[in-house]
Amino acid sequence: MGRGRAKAKQTKVARELKYSSHNTDFDALQRELSGGEQSAVGPPDDEQTDDPYDDDYDDYRR
Repeated sequence: MGRGRAKAKQTKVARELKYSSHNTDFDALQRELSGGEQSAVGPPDDEQTDDPYDDDYDDYRR
């Protein structure tokens, strides 16, 4: 028992998310995803990165 009230609230929230129009600031989203001034592209494959979990055992496993 008691499930009806929780389900009704979930249904209400789902309807609000589905049918409401949200104003999205795409410029702010782009800045957040790109990390500000940094580019989203990582270092080239030939460059060594300082990985704290790199234990140099990968060479022996291959």
